[in-house]
Amino acid sequence: MSETRRPASEVEHLGSGLKVRHLTMMGLGSAIGAGLFLGSGVGIAAAGPAIIVSYLLAGVMIIFVMRMLGEMGAALPVSGSFSHYARIGIGRWAGFSMGWLYWFMLIMVLGVEITGASAIVQSWLPGVPQWVVALVFVTFFAVVNLARVANFGEFEFWFAALKVAVILGFLVIGILLVFGLLPGTEPVGTTHLLGDGDGFAPNGIAGIAAGLLAVAFAFGGIEIVTIAAAESKDPERSIATAVRSVVWRISVFYLGSISIMVLVLPWTAASGETSPFVSVLDIAGIPYVSGFMELVVVIALLSAFNANVYGTSRMAYSLARGGDGPAWLSKLTHHGVPRNAVLVSVFFGFVSVWLNWLLPDTILGILLNAVGSALIAIWLFIVVSHLRLRRTFEREGTIRLRMWLFPYLSWFTLAMLIGFIVLMLSDSAARVQLASTFVLFLIITALGLLWHRTHDKKAVSHPSDRPAQ
Repeated sequence: MSETRRPASEVEHLGSGLKVRHLTMMGLGSAIGAGLFLGSGVGIAAAGPAIIVSYLLAGVMIIFVMRMLGEMGAALPVSGSFSHYARIGIGRWAGFSMGWLYWFMLIMVLGVEITGASAIVQSWLPGVPQWVVALVFVTFFAVVNLARVANFGEFEFWFAALKVAVILGFLVIGILLVFGLLPGTEPVGTTHLLGDGDGFAPNGIAGIAAGLLAVAFAFGGIEIVTIAAAESKDPERSIATAVRSVVWRISVFYLGSISIMVLVLPWTAASGETSPFVSVLDIAGIPYVSGFMELVVVIALLSAFNANVYGTSRMAYSLARGGDGPAWLSKLTHHGVPRNAVLVSVFFGFVSVWLNWLLPDTILGILLNAVGSALIAIWLFIVVSHLRLRRTFEREGTIRLRMWLFPYLSWFTLAMLIGFIVLMLSDSAARVQLASTFVLFLIITALGLLWHRTHDKKAVSHPSDRPAQ
């Protein structure tokens, strides 16, 4: 059997209830989250109006990475996505390391997301303990993820649709504000865009670089499209369509939103404490905007939590099927849902919530630092896997979505990612993240080598226990 063929077990058993609209909205919903609604202020404070350049550079980088991932996903749709491509393109160790690094990253993010959502909701219900709110949310989404995959897809579709509607409404209101078409407003001109006398880039190249660090990770989550594609009815066509759609929509939403912010708001007014979305809507004179944006942020966090439970469970399932994890994680219900993998993700989500409550500034901070730059490692391995696998897919005639100007843009993307790492080394906080992620990666790789050595010895002793490929 060809090494790059889709594992037969996934074709036969995983559910297939996801549609193109589910995949598209899941990609949008995962990338449009609290990082955009709340975190954009941090980037503006660092770079000033030149944050547009930071978003543009980060956007180009992730568009190229997603195009490469989409090409591999359409040629070989598997639930392990980039972990499987690293395995067959680079080596068994790479597949293990990428898969479990991604799993660990999302598990930690689960705790942060559910804690953030619970804290906001608890402020609305002061008589209810925060842990009770978290328990209700986690239990509810555990049930959603244990049901048919189509049910999960519908929940994520409507969650994401609401966020997209908010962004579209913001863009419309913002454009009206820019041109002075709302009652009591005048055209904003270019005063704020030019930094109110401080210039377009008041903090220079260093500010743009700092802004790039602040915004690049906001694009994380979009890769779930290729993980979920394995459970669609026509994965090859679905992933190609979804990737094309997600990429241009993300570009419009992110660049459009940030452009309105820097046109309407003085860059010195931005911070990580107040959402620029709220500030723009306050200028437009829309009542109850703060409370509404709180609701939107809660929905954004819960949507991301829902998607990440899905992503972690499918990654654990795929790793187990490939012999890179305990076999019991690959057990499926009659609906084609990896129940044990979902339950493990939910359990560790609870552990992460507990750590967040117990030791917010110590252990959890260390763990979050360790996953802070994990996306960069994953993007690097995606690019390298693509460079290694492209010729194989061409020989097999399975390419349905092509990376532009291969191999030149692929090498250019690799250079951009390396340049991004160099930028991170120039920032003290980012250096800590890189060092922590590197240590975590070494630990996972060492565990992988130990796992494979033990697993291979067992497979030799019991040939029937070999994982299905």
